[in-house]
Formats: sequence, C-alpha cells, structure tokens
Amino acid sequence: MRKLILIKHAKPQVVDEVPSHEWGLSEEGRQACGRLAEVVRRHDPAAIVTSQEPKAKETGQLLAQALGKPATELAGLREHDRSNVPLMPPRDFISMMALLFKQRDRLVLGGETAEQAARRFHEAIDSVLAAHPAGNVAVVTHGTVLALFAAEHGSGDPVLLWREMGLPSVSVFRVPGYVPLETLKRI
Repeated sequence: MRKLILIKHAKPQVVDEVPSHEWGLSEEGRQACGRLAEVVRRHDPAAIVTSQEPKAKETGQLLAQALGKPATELAGLREHDRSNVPLMPPRDFISMMALLFKQRDRLVLGGETAEQAARRFHEAIDSVLAAHPAGNVAVVTHGTVLALFAAEHGSGDPVLLWREMGLPSVSVFRVPGYVPLETLKRI
C-alpha cells in the first residue's frame, strides 16, 4: 500500500512586522522536528517534498536530514495566499478563517478563495505523486491547504481539522484515491 504523508510544518517564530509566509521556525519548532522524524520514519517515505515557505522548507530539511532522505521544493504546496493580510488578533483571525472554509468560492481573506487554494494544492499533490511514482511520499505544507485537502477526502469538517492541528501534525492517506488512514496526529 502506497502512502501520502501530509505534514503541517513545525512551530514558526512569529515576527509581528514580517508577513507569515516569510517566518522561519522557532527553536521549539526545530526541536519538534526530531519527534516528527520518529513518527514519519514508520511510514518510510522515499521522498520528501516541501512548500517553498521558510517554515515548511526548514521543517522538511530537518526531517530529510533525520531520515537520510533528499528534500525538494514545490511552489504549489504553499499556504492559502494571505500575503496582503496583516497580523490579526487571534479571535478575528479564527472568525475569518471559519468564514473562508464555509464560503469556499468567495474571496474572504487574502488573495485567493479557499476553492482556488484547494485546487492549486490538489494539483501540486498530483504532480508530486506523478514525479515520485514509487514508494511513499511525505509533503511538508501548511494548515489551511492541508485542512481543505483532508476534508475533501473524507477526514471531516475543515474548520475543525484546521483548529485541531498541532505544529507539527501528520495526516496519512492511501494512494491512489486519497483514502484517509490517519488524521491529524499532533506531534
């Protein structure tokens, strides 16, 4: 059985004046990557592919280093485009994200709808699997697109999935068909 291992990046270092898509990992996030590697090792990925955003890229590099596997990057694995959204109070951000998930075709927050982000991400996942036709594949990505993908493939409500994710988290799907095997194991 072939697996797709989707990983939400480890905890970033939040810098108020820097857009979230530019954040790197915090020290706590780097430390969590060791525990993440032990969980992912059980799934024996042949390849690790990451988003190009620093927090995901660094998570993927630390994971690849711990597992002795190469890591590559793919632009389509990035987070929902919120590059034009300033840092918001948590309550406001959570409310806007809930609306984003519920009104998938409406531009609620940022530069793309949830539907556009989901479609882009799904196409990226399909291309990752096509580029790595044998073995299990680990993908290090972001919470919103992971929740959209997981919900689309039967893992539950995207708002609840998004709210329950840890930094990092792992979800595992059987391919082909993207059948959920493990949903949101918090690390």
